[in-house]
Amino acid sequence: MLSIARTSLQHSSRRVLSIARPIHTPCRPFTQPTPLKQAPATRNVPKIQRRNYSQIPERNSIGAFTPTSAALFVLAGVGLYFYFRHEKARLAEEREKERGLKSFGRPNIGGPFSLTTHDGKPFTEKDLNGKWSMVYFGFTNCPDICPAELDKVTAVLNNIQKEHGDIFLPVFISVDPARDTLPQMAQYLQDFHPSLVGLVGGYDETKAVCKAYRVYFSTPPNADPKGDYLVDHSIFVYLMDPKGEFVEAFGQNVSQEEIEAKINDAITEWQKETGKKV
Repeated sequence: MLSIARTSLQHSSRRVLSIARPIHTPCRPFTQPTPLKQAPATRNVPKIQRRNYSQIPERNSIGAFTPTSAALFVLAGVGLYFYFRHEKARLAEEREKERGLKSFGRPNIGGPFSLTTHDGKPFTEKDLNGKWSMVYFGFTNCPDICPAELDKVTAVLNNIQKEHGDIFLPVFISVDPARDTLPQMAQYLQDFHPSLVGLVGGYDETKAVCKAYRVYFSTPPNADPKGDYLVDHSIFVYLMDPKGEFVEAFGQNVSQEEIEAKINDAITEWQKETGKKV
């Protein structure tokens, strides 16, 4: 019995030892772990939001053209008008001066003519000799330019006569022979300097003197004396020396002070050469 018990105990202990012994398994070879692939970095680009036209508030019927912008627009238009008008007159003045220039020497302005004064006396280019002449071309029905230019001539004469005396002869030559009669000319000149001499003539005589002084005028030869028309013409005051030769042409844009300065310079130069003012 005792032997049987020992034998059973030995078998039991062997079974326990066999169960407790760890099971040996073969080792796998060591390998480097494969790195994980990272997804490419993406930039954080802001998403563009598009406005729907339905979200934009509708403008009123006037829009951006407000009363203020309208006033500025009108003022700009008026300013451009006067600017281009000034430039046109200045360019016309320069062209007229160029037309009167020779290739060298003095401008070829002035020459023989035969007209009649406003008081019925004959007058030629020789009557300009012996004084400093200021010759202007215009017409008595001129609404604004001719009166303004003759007012300027009157103001110039009032000033320079105080310094130099009665050595000037202002002349107003009509470019409207159809309507500028002697009585009409005489009445017209009453509003200006008393020494002004008005000259009129027929169409051929008027055309001849205008050609001599390089003056443009638009009066047709068959103009109606009772017609209501305007005459387009050159706007210059010509300064002639005591020999009747051209000295300077003053356009519409030349001021009274500039004219007086030019005349004083011309008289000073003349006096240096001749020893006298006339």
